[in-house]
Amino acid sequence: MDLGTLLGIVGSFAVVAVAILLGGSFGQFVDIPSILIVFGGGFAATLIRFPLAGIGGAFVVGGKVAFTSKSIKPRDLIDEIGNLAEIVRKSGPLGLENVDVSDPSLAKGVQYIADGYELDFIRESMERERDLTLSRLSEGKRVFKALGDSAPAFGMIGTLVGLVQMLANMDDPSAIGPAMAIALLTTLYGALISNILCLPVCDKLDSKFDIEELNQTLIIDGITQIRENKSPALIKEMLIAYLPEKARAGLMDAA
Repeated sequence: MDLGTLLGIVGSFAVVAVAILLGGSFGQFVDIPSILIVFGGGFAATLIRFPLAGIGGAFVVGGKVAFTSKSIKPRDLIDEIGNLAEIVRKSGPLGLENVDVSDPSLAKGVQYIADGYELDFIRESMERERDLTLSRLSEGKRVFKALGDSAPAFGMIGTLVGLVQMLANMDDPSAIGPAMAIALLTTLYGALISNILCLPVCDKLDSKFDIEELNQTLIIDGITQIRENKSPALIKEMLIAYLPEKARAGLMDAA
C-alpha cells in the first residue's frame, strides 16, 4: 500500500470537510444536479475520446500504480543481475532453474536463459513485453489526464447552467437558491475531482512510466549480457550507466 497516496487523498478531503463543518453543514454542499453534470458529463466526454475497454483498463492500471508502492530500485536490480551472472559463471545456465528472482520481468528473462533460448528471441520477446507495459501506462495516463481536464470544464458548464436558471427566475425567490447551488457546487466538485484524484494519479502514472522504462531496459541489457556469457564484473560495470552520478561510486568500487 502506498501510504503517500492514501494520506494525500484523505488529508485533502479532510481539510475541505473541516472547512465545511466550521462554516455550516454537509447538506449545504450536496446537490444532485451538480453531481450529475460533473461526474456524468466528465465521464461521457472521456468516453468520446477513448474506447470503453481502454477506460476500464486505465482505471485498473491507475489504481494499482496509485495505491501500491512496489518498485525495485535500479541499484538493487544491478546487484541481483550481478549475482545471477555469478551463478551462470559457476554452474552454467541450468544453475538458474531454482533461483528466486524479485522482479517478474527479470524472472522471465532468467527462465529464457535457463531454457536455452537464442539471444535474438530473448531480446525481442522482452522488448515487446516492455513496450506493451509502457503502452498501458501511457494509455492510463492519457485517460486520467482527460478526466482531470473534463471535470473542471463541466464544473464551469454547470456554473453557466445555474446562472442561466437563476437569471431566468429572478422573479421567484424560491428558485434562486437551487440555481445558485448548481452554479457554485459544480465548480467545487470539478476542482476537487481534478486536483485530488485525476491529475495526481496522472502524475503517478507518468512517474511510473519513467521508472518502468529504466528498469525494464536495464533488465533487458542485463539478461542479454548474461546470455552472452559476459563476466559479472563487466556486466555490473556496463549497467552502472543507468544510475545517477551520485549513486555510481559504491558500485564502481565493487565492480
